[in-house]
Amino acid sequence: MEASITKEFNFVKIVIEAKICYTSCMRTKINQQISGQEADACTTHAPMQRAMSLLGDVWTLMIVYNLLSGPRRFGELRDAMGNVSPKTVSQRLKMLEEDGFVDRHAFAEIPPRVEYELTEKGQALADVLEAIRQFSERYLSDGEASTSPSSPVAPSPSCD
Repeated sequence: MEASITKEFNFVKIVIEAKICYTSCMRTKINQQISGQEADACTTHAPMQRAMSLLGDVWTLMIVYNLLSGPRRFGELRDAMGNVSPKTVSQRLKMLEEDGFVDRHAFAEIPPRVEYELTEKGQALADVLEAIRQFSERYLSDGEASTSPSSPVAPSPSCD
């Protein structure tokens, strides 16, 4: 009897620590430092929290999804993403570049030309996007599932 109470207490402690981490991390940016008890609770959850922060942003995923087919210019990305502001695309590209998911290639031409391309780290997200695609076809599809569920993720020209 005493052992089960201890186990339940430890479980509650883990849940409380996870909740503290979740709520404190929701109030902060990905790389911002958290202090005190909140930092202790987040230490073990930091990589997962950063991954969820990255994957939870629809525009970041759309950029990665569109870059899977190869290098793209800013305007091409923005057109492929639909109704999104240039500021949002620019911010997400800058974040992805700083985190090592995207390379920015500026060409010394007139007019200036800049292309964005996924790095090896960015290409690693293809499996995650494929899992999301399979999930969406299986559980969120209005019609029949795709005839080839094992086909790799490939961006469609447009979802408009």
